[in-house]
Amino acid sequence: MKRKDFLTIGGLGGLASLLNPGSNYKEYYSNADIKITDVKSFLFRKACFVKVETDTGVSGWGESDGANRKYTPYYIEEALKKYVVGKDPFDSEGIWQEAYLKGLEAGVGGLHPGSLAGIDNALWDLKGKLLGVPVYKLLGGNGKKKIRVYASFGRDKGNNNYMTPQEMATVAEGFIHEGYQAVKARMQIRQENVNPYPDEDIFECVKEIRQAVGDETLIYIDFNNGYTPAQATMMGKRLYEHFNIAALEEPVFQQDYAGLNQVVKNLDIPVMAGEHEYSAWMMKDLITIADVDIINADVIKCGGISECKKTAALAHAFGKQIMVHNAKPTLATAASLQLLASIPNAASFQEYAGKRLHQNYGHLYELFDNYFEFADGYLSVPQEPGFGLVVNEAAMEKLKLN
Repeated sequence: MKRKDFLTIGGLGGLASLLNPGSNYKEYYSNADIKITDVKSFLFRKACFVKVETDTGVSGWGESDGANRKYTPYYIEEALKKYVVGKDPFDSEGIWQEAYLKGLEAGVGGLHPGSLAGIDNALWDLKGKLLGVPVYKLLGGNGKKKIRVYASFGRDKGNNNYMTPQEMATVAEGFIHEGYQAVKARMQIRQENVNPYPDEDIFECVKEIRQAVGDETLIYIDFNNGYTPAQATMMGKRLYEHFNIAALEEPVFQQDYAGLNQVVKNLDIPVMAGEHEYSAWMMKDLITIADVDIINADVIKCGGISECKKTAALAHAFGKQIMVHNAKPTLATAASLQLLASIPNAASFQEYAGKRLHQNYGHLYELFDNYFEFADGYLSVPQEPGFGLVVNEAAMEKLKLN
């Protein structure tokens, strides 16, 4: 289909009739007959983006899991693209199911769902652009126009070097001056260094952060899977009793749901997890076995918005809130905001990987012609069609690695 034909069909008059409940959508849509023509990956040092092209000339953009970004372009080209090209982008649920189920031999976590997430997110961005509405309206908006966020930062400086407690406090204090009302300190202990001894640095880090940000600021602590259940419980209680931390994230090894449940039962503060669950099926076990209080779904790890929307519904049925895991500052943040503006069980604060947090991400901001509005601790939900970020395609082509 030629672009000018689609624009004639999808002009303001056509769009108005399409969005009018009394319009004949079936007739409009059959005339449009939109088809996906290509799926492309754009690899960068800190991200991998996915572009889904159509015969209308309109394209959608998404982000895939950053942990496996070097392999994502090949995997999409060789394993997933065949389930996408030639399909109707509005059949995204069917595309997701076929691609996910036929690719399961590649693994239930990591590369497979993370690559599919990039495609799925791009399809949602595409559908929003084709219909001229932000994605949250397609998902069913909850009325929120802005999302309160917390600043998330890690202790690890690379090469086994860690921030001192004073350095951690300085970073946290800077965020409060910028308007954040909550921070999360990622201790980045990791399971390969389980139960560090002595671990007074962890205690001292939180002590210094509390002194720097004051008593009113919420502090979340992420152990990054670094303790056994008993040790996690002991340290969690110490941090709560001395510094009134608001929640504890991933205290034990990510696959130890029984151990995680032990921590949940023995702490008086919420326990969070979910960034290492890659499908609604895995989230089901996290909810029913571990019984964590807050689910950290990740739109670029857990199969994309389609699967995270199912996760949100599942969590809602069990009385759990969604606090998105979001370690990427551009398209992943955009997709997260659209999801949070469509679900009834979004937590009060959400993770945000902003510009100040990632100075070494600078090249990524050159790939977009706009960015999110941040004020008083809130990000505004973009109202432009799709995810709301305007991609600079010339910059994408020029700066990509692959």
